[in-house]
Amino acid sequence: MRLRAGPADQRLAGREDLSHPRSRPHRLRRSLGPAEAHRGGAEGGCDGRRALALRAPARDHARPKRQARAPARLRARFAADATDRGGDITYHGPGQIVGYPILNLAEIRRDVVWYVRTLEEAMIRATAEFGIEVGREAGKTGIWARTASGAAEKLAAIGVHISRWVTSHGFAYNVSTDLRYFDLIVPCGISDRKPASLEKLLDRRVERAEAAPRIVRHFGGVFSLEMRETARDEFFERLEHAEAFAAVPA
Repeated sequence: MRLRAGPADQRLAGREDLSHPRSRPHRLRRSLGPAEAHRGGAEGGCDGRRALALRAPARDHARPKRQARAPARLRARFAADATDRGGDITYHGPGQIVGYPILNLAEIRRDVVWYVRTLEEAMIRATAEFGIEVGREAGKTGIWARTASGAAEKLAAIGVHISRWVTSHGFAYNVSTDLRYFDLIVPCGISDRKPASLEKLLDRRVERAEAAPRIVRHFGGVFSLEMRETARDEFFERLEHAEAFAAVPA
């Protein structure tokens, strides 16, 4: 499910709802899969095949099991769409950084667990720059912070989709997110954990602009990719070129 919320803040992408099935990056990911399975070529669309978009979107769910605590209030406030990522229901909105990597793992490493753990590592390193120690929880994805009481609270969630080794969807990192919205759902189907945000952990105002460059830099570091910001028009021109290239029969 997805709520429309807030302006996008993106690196290597334009301002578009990237997870929508009709969006250009989403179409690109779907079209690259079959082509890359046959070709794996490095020409034509190489720039378009490696992208990290940071956006401030809405709320979504995938293969939901235990969705809402207050379904009537949820339907009244939010428009929702189903997605094809892994995981369960979650909320995306203002004050949150949502990363949407488009990577060809066939060119990097064909290992789904490694990919998820590497996404976590990028956010763990970025969070450490704020003086906050976060880590992983056994049997769960995302990154977790320990409170004074010893309880684990979720700072970032991960839900991905991989087709023919091309990735879509990604992670959601809470910077100044209004955590009350999570009370309307069972985030990621986990009922005994609470969400956290950088603001809550630091007990001060934190802007998304403080965290986004750190996440981008560490994303590039853990995946050994050179990161650079691309203007919207240039980015989509490259994506469309890559999509056209992928559509050409091998």
